[in-house]
Amino acid sequence: MKKKNTSAKKKIPNFYFNKLKNRKIKKIYLEFKKNINEFSNKKLCVAVSGGSDSLALTFLVKCMSLETKIDYLYCHVDHKLRSESSKEARKTKKLLKDHGINLHILKWVGKKKISNIQEQARLNRYNLLFKESAKNTIDTILTAHHVDDLYENFFIRLLRGSGLKGLISFKNKVSRIDKNKNILILRPLLNISKKDLMYVSKNTFGSFVNDSSNNNEKFLRIHVRKIINKLFSNKKNNLNIGLALSNLDKSNEAIEYYVKKNIEMNVKSRFGDKVIISDNFFNHPDEVVFRSLNTVLNNLSKKTKLTRGSKIINLYKSYRKSEKYFKTTLSGCIFEKVSKSLIISREI
Repeated sequence: MKKKNTSAKKKIPNFYFNKLKNRKIKKIYLEFKKNINEFSNKKLCVAVSGGSDSLALTFLVKCMSLETKIDYLYCHVDHKLRSESSKEARKTKKLLKDHGINLHILKWVGKKKISNIQEQARLNRYNLLFKESAKNTIDTILTAHHVDDLYENFFIRLLRGSGLKGLISFKNKVSRIDKNKNILILRPLLNISKKDLMYVSKNTFGSFVNDSSNNNEKFLRIHVRKIINKLFSNKKNNLNIGLALSNLDKSNEAIEYYVKKNIEMNVKSRFGDKVIISDNFFNHPDEVVFRSLNTVLNNLSKKTKLTRGSKIINLYKSYRKSEKYFKTTLSGCIFEKVSKSLIISREI
């Protein structure tokens, strides 16, 4: 009996080590390790949808765990939006169990509004992952977003009229979705293509879930995906989009520098629940003022969700129009213009 258990224990690591003998998979694994770098020696939560991208991430993380000797947490969210979702969740759990991975299935229960269902699903998915991570004293969640997702997101935000910061926000490897939760989202595959991740999945676990909603053309993302696939049949277009994003990123860094300076020089804090902004705060280009105001408000407000940019733009315009006195509320804060200063205080 002991010999059988010992044999099984050796079989699992050997499966992963043998797969890494494949040159292409090894190259992708080394790129992943470089991307994850400073996070590799801490416990992480891996978001597993069951699709090719997340299973490739799961394989790469499991390989890393054999080196670090750390047991990472693997979680799947069953949104229960499709009749086959629970069956797919069980199938993915069994597949990973056969390869030495314990998958935790989290369920989104309760009523679901029909409108904006993808955004609802995204928020609830992260909320469930946050709770499970916190329960296991984990502060970082890994997602399988890749370079194709990066480009999709860019075009979607472009079509929705996003500003510079919005266009490149997805480019950040590390982000925080909920400012009141100390949990980071880490995307270690942003410089790896979907094609390469598909290769990893097919040549390791061998199968994955195909979500039918990924072909549903009522969603904007699906239309954008089809356009991108046509554009990127020409490799030059692929390189040029990457170059454009890199240039936009540099422009964004320059603006952020002036935002930081503006806040340092023109914002005074009082007791942590009130700030006084001098009139000189507003003597900068609109984008610098808007971002500075956005930063101050979101740091002061206790609201969980970040305030939408359009609301801050409207507030800024109203302030500009007012000659002497101005008072309004936004995101749990009171804005009051007194003389040549703007006082922002947290609502009690």
